[in-house]
Amino acid sequence: MATSPRRRSLLRHPSDWRTVLALLCMIGLFAYQWSRPGLCNFWLYPLSLWLSFTAAVLSHNHEHVATFRSRPLNMLTNYVLGFFYGHPIVAWIPTHNQNHHVYNNREGDLSKSPKLFKGNHLASLLVYPTLTDLAQSREIYRWMKRIRRDNRPLFWSAVSEYVVFFGLMVTFFVLDWRKALLLVLVPQQFAIFAIQCVNFWQHIECDAESDWNHSRNFIGGALNLLLFGNGFHAVHHLKPGAHWASLEGLHAEHEAKIDPSLKISNAPAWIVKTYIFSLFTGGAPAQPPVVSSPQPGSAR
Repeated sequence: MATSPRRRSLLRHPSDWRTVLALLCMIGLFAYQWSRPGLCNFWLYPLSLWLSFTAAVLSHNHEHVATFRSRPLNMLTNYVLGFFYGHPIVAWIPTHNQNHHVYNNREGDLSKSPKLFKGNHLASLLVYPTLTDLAQSREIYRWMKRIRRDNRPLFWSAVSEYVVFFGLMVTFFVLDWRKALLLVLVPQQFAIFAIQCVNFWQHIECDAESDWNHSRNFIGGALNLLLFGNGFHAVHHLKPGAHWASLEGLHAEHEAKIDPSLKISNAPAWIVKTYIFSLFTGGAPAQPPVVSSPQPGSAR
């Protein structure tokens, strides 16, 4: 007797059930906060900020490896992530996939760090997100003009993301501008600022010319559980098309090639020591790591 063919999962990777769960949490928490009396729940507000930052992380992952096998479901995911992240996520293509992964903090990288200031300190960190956003916004505009000429399907898909994004923004501000300010705009701006800070931390004072020491890796288990493996940055540049769930294994495979100073096990402690304690100790910024001997393959 013939057996029925096995049904394929809607997800491209089994681990993306976590992505779907995070999306549902974003929608559910927002719906709850919006529907309750008052402007917001004070105790839940930090979670709203965190989930918006999570949307930024997931939008990065989704633009590298689509979550679903279905194109309509992927477009719906684009719309949802864009709303919580604070910008249509198609913008990752020209600014990240086609720029940062090509130049990797060398000349030509719109997100090259540092900007304005030299070195790795609090002032350098604080101005970086805004200056990077301005540079990337100009590139998004130029890219939209190019794809309007060269790739009409992609252009109209991108346009649909902007229409949905701004349509939702206008709708919620018309319904209740105070709630929209607290529950939509502020979390969005937090997410955009925070994800740019992450890029700064991953590359500042690293050796952009090295095959393996071009990125700082945050290898703590809890952090990578919460941030969907995005701490393993060197191997993400090695294989940008690798699914986020495979990055820990890739990192373990290549870990010996990476300078130990670029493997941070406690990210919060490193951040506090680098940007807060240094204000009082007057400690000099760390020097770029020594370029390691050439290794087979490149992690750029």
